[in-house]
Amino acid sequence: MTLADARACRILVADDEAPARARLRDLLDDCRAELPLVIVDEARNGREVLEIVAREKVDVVLLDIRMPQMDGMETARHLAAMERPPGIVFTTAFDAYAIKAFEVNAIDYLLKPIRAARLLAALRKASAAAPSREALAAAATQPRRHLSVHERGRIHLVPVADILYLRAEQKYVTVRTLDREHLVEESLTRLEEEFGEAFLRVHRNCLVARAAIEGFERTDHEGEAGWAVIVRGTRERLAVSRRPQHIVRGVRERAGARVPPPSRLRGKWKRHPPRPWNRRLGATPNKAGRRRPA
Repeated sequence: MTLADARACRILVADDEAPARARLRDLLDDCRAELPLVIVDEARNGREVLEIVAREKVDVVLLDIRMPQMDGMETARHLAAMERPPGIVFTTAFDAYAIKAFEVNAIDYLLKPIRAARLLAALRKASAAAPSREALAAAATQPRRHLSVHERGRIHLVPVADILYLRAEQKYVTVRTLDREHLVEESLTRLEEEFGEAFLRVHRNCLVARAAIEGFERTDHEGEAGWAVIVRGTRERLAVSRRPQHIVRGVRERAGARVPPPSRLRGKWKRHPPRPWNRRLGATPNKAGRRRPA
């Protein structure tokens, strides 16, 4: 790399249509006389953007919005979570996303067909003010639909809807799906803030997907009684750090079901302890100790 290249603005072009990428390359060539720049690479979708940014130094992403696999808005939210996020200039044929674009702190929003002078102005703006990770993260208000997992030089996208639970382990968080486990280097607290609508904290180090809570059962570890979450579709049990009727209330209220008062739950659970489905979310015990639909 020459000294000129080191000082140049490093640009990633992202668009699912080859003619659109070619058009942007031509426009960038027209801008070179006014602004030193290097085209680092090209991407056809958001997933490729994340893979390239993970391995290359990128200053600015020229980012289309309507792309397959992962659109530009979600891609921007993933970029915001990176240690040193690149600047984002949206390039699109649709003006309907302009407000959302600036909610993720985009540097500019260019409507196609793009003129060279307009592109040059956006690149100069990007070079003058590289947004901080905190500013981008604070502006990324919509939760992601995927978590990006870095494994062996590649990025795997894990749909949030497939996640059973998130468990903090030292500086990593284990992401558990039905198929396997992944590790992400993110804060459990931050994940709870982002995905609190879909996940429930059952322990200081664990968030469980509301849809994955099948029930609860008593545990007896080294003579100490407690409770554990039954995770749907697995044999796993996750320790609960408080009495589970509070968690039942949170899950059932979101489902629109009537929630028995805590005192009633405590009394029945004490008299009929350990069969798991005395405590499953779809049934409550009647006076005879039998289950009846909620």
